Amino acid sequence: MDDPELKRLSEHLGDNLRFIRQRRAITQGQLAKLCDVPRSTIANLEAGGSNPTLSVLSRLSSALQLSLEELLSPPKVRCQLFPKGSLPVKQKARGRARVHKLLPHAIPGMEIDRFELDPSARITGVPHRPGTHEYLCCERGEIRITVEGERFDLRPGDVAAFPGDQAHGYHNPGREVAVAFSVVTLAPLPGATQV
Repeated sequence: MDDPELKRLSEHLGDNLRFIRQRRAITQGQLAKLCDVPRSTIANLEAGGSNPTLSVLSRLSSALQLSLEELLSPPKVRCQLFPKGSLPVKQKARGRARVHKLLPHAIPGMEIDRFELDPSARITGVPHRPGTHEYLCCERGEIRITVEGERFDLRPGDVAAFPGDQAHGYHNPGREVAVAFSVVTLAPLPGATQV
């Protein structure tokens, strides 16, 4: 295959077919049967070294319920990198505490944040709706959390689990920057359907 454009399209087709077939948990033989082509044709297409006819492409498109463009386009990125500083960071406690968002895409019912608290910095937590749970893992330094007036001191590796709908706050009583990770599982809104 000397034509670079044709070679590129064949590679895209092979990558896309293999990915879709594996995602749908079907074998090359099963796909061949669906398309009414020999299994060796599917194997050659997935190897990226074949030049299929329009008839074969049409059968693949029909069997997989995908457009020709989807079959021949570059494979979609399956992993995204979000470089440091590209996700939102909220400054709190007059800049003495930072809350880094760790989920670049919204996930219904979940929040994950990384807290950095300078020595003696305090953050007042905002109570979430009833039924919410929060988990705080101390990664570095010391974190003191207060939940409804009850105090808990966390050291590296400690995890506190508490109702997120209660009054709560975070404090670094230590002499170094403290780092913690917070996972909040939000209770569903009344009347919301679960997926």
